[in-house]
Amino acid sequence: MPGESACSNGHAQSGVPAPAAPANSSYELISALRSSRPTAKPGAAPFSYPEEAPPALQRPHLHISGFDPRAAGGRQAIKVELRGMPPDSAPLVTMQLQSALIAQGNARHSFVRTLRGDWRPLFIEFSSRNKEHGQYRIEVELFNLHDSRIRHKWVCTLVILVPRPDATLTEIHQTFLSTHKNVRVMADDASIARVNAQAGGGRLDIDVHARNASIANLNLDAKAGKVDLGFSTIAWDEDLIEIDVPAHSDPHPHPTACACLVNAAPEAGAQRQVRLFAMAECVLGRFELYDPEADVLLTHFGDDGQDRDGLTRRLSGRHAVIRPGVNGFEIEDVSRYGILLDGVWPGKNKPVPLRLGMRIELSASIKGIVELNVTAIMPHGVIVHRIDQGAHAECFYFLEPGRHPGFPLAPFGAAPRASVMPVIYHQNGGFWHLDPASGKETALSPGAALDRLAQFPRHTRFASESYPECWIVRSALKSTHGVADMQTA
Repeated sequence: MPGESACSNGHAQSGVPAPAAPANSSYELISALRSSRPTAKPGAAPFSYPEEAPPALQRPHLHISGFDPRAAGGRQAIKVELRGMPPDSAPLVTMQLQSALIAQGNARHSFVRTLRGDWRPLFIEFSSRNKEHGQYRIEVELFNLHDSRIRHKWVCTLVILVPRPDATLTEIHQTFLSTHKNVRVMADDASIARVNAQAGGGRLDIDVHARNASIANLNLDAKAGKVDLGFSTIAWDEDLIEIDVPAHSDPHPHPTACACLVNAAPEAGAQRQVRLFAMAECVLGRFELYDPEADVLLTHFGDDGQDRDGLTRRLSGRHAVIRPGVNGFEIEDVSRYGILLDGVWPGKNKPVPLRLGMRIELSASIKGIVELNVTAIMPHGVIVHRIDQGAHAECFYFLEPGRHPGFPLAPFGAAPRASVMPVIYHQNGGFWHLDPASGKETALSPGAALDRLAQFPRHTRFASESYPECWIVRSALKSTHGVADMQTA
């Protein structure tokens, strides 16, 4: 039959196309496609996507330009640019400068970030008039603030050259200018140039090499004589070193440098007033109600109690000074009546280190006016008790301002009556109590519950003045506590 591939007898018919092969499955088609791909050559590196280039390392630095050392004895203005700051830095960076070249010794400027992301440059003015020739430093400190606290801080030092007023341009740059010949100009650090002339003729061949300096103008139009060589101002970079900023502590709720612990019902052996002093220099002197010269106001105690006249008048207004020294606290006689340390006069204006058990007598000419005894030498201060008839009236803490005793508390020498007294220190502008067992720190203020603190006797309150039982008037001119107008205790 037409269209069939074989006749009825089974013979193949010519001109009839062969039947199409059955279609392969999808799995066979995918396998054939994979096998047709070229295989990787032995030893060839496997395919990988190209890695992104690491970001360039930020290098905070200052770019200084416009400095001309030829302007000896004159006024200069250099341009300062802030570069390489991290993108997350604050938009305002304050710059503090200190140098003998700057008027009043210091200056303050601020870098402001622009909308483009760079920083607006600053111009610093200074003068070398009446300054000795040589090198001068400009100490630079940069910081940014957040919530009125320094978060980041950088420092660097600029060195400015001030030449002699009579120095020539050649001497300043140490330059020898050759005649109109082949010239080689080399500029090293700080723009110190050296010109070497080479014999020869023909065309002029100049080799200019500058490093950390620049040559702005080389004038070869001179018809005869020397070559005019002009130097530009110097420009350089100063790397900024970031300083670790310590964690800022919270301020004291009741800051004061002088205070008193008042015991309303002292037990046997206890003092009614425990006076606290935290000063760089604490003056001991005569008690005065109006404008006293001293911080520790001492009076004589006799058989009838406190006597603010009589023998008290034989104490100087500034009798002795107690201050922290290199080897601990020390005492110095600054009076005309003298003091005795363990019965010996140390001499006037000669500091003597305090030691445990030292006996202090005021004065040297008349004994028995005031007698003190050092009862504790702590890492951060000393405790002094009276050993005269005023022993039950008062005792004294002399503390180094801003110093923490540390925890656990290091062992220190103390007399029995001082060893049972509370551990008190001064930091962040005020007085604190340290629990020697747990290390808990409590700020001392008039509202603090002192009965709950370790080693505090009952009925004790905190007063923010060293002499709360008296009305003491200190004028602004004579006040040693830095209080304006008048202060009462």
